[in-house]
Amino acid sequence: MNRRVAVVLAICCISFAPTLVAGAGFDGSQPLLCTVIEVTECLGGEKCKEISAEDINLPRLLWIDVGKKTIQSKKQGDEARKSQIDQVKRVDGKLMLQGAEQGGDDIRDGFGWTIAIMEDTGQMVLTASGDLVGDVAFGVCTTQ
Repeated sequence: MNRRVAVVLAICCISFAPTLVAGAGFDGSQPLLCTVIEVTECLGGEKCKEISAEDINLPRLLWIDVGKKTIQSKKQGDEARKSQIDQVKRVDGKLMLQGAEQGGDDIRDGFGWTIAIMEDTGQMVLTASGDLVGDVAFGVCTTQ
């Protein structure tokens, strides 16, 4: 890795650290903005591979409001894709959100999903599964 990239990464890490530690509101008491960073897909009978969020029509930004039990692709607006959170649970320092989606024109056939948000750091893992396919997305959340 060249030195310039290392410096930029270090600055990014330093600038995010205070937000993550100071926020500590990752228990669902405040709305969250989560950014999808990395996505892996596994198909039945095949090896898993890294893909882009766009490959599976997953928004890069997710606005999560646990109080309203909603996740949406934009902060506001009628064009925002919305998902209902069916279950909320706090387990061993993680905020666990679960739901399921019907298939449709803009998404694959029906699937179930879980989002685990680490309450101390805001790190996020999203998993979704459907017809012989499983997707795992890693990201980070900040409080709004």
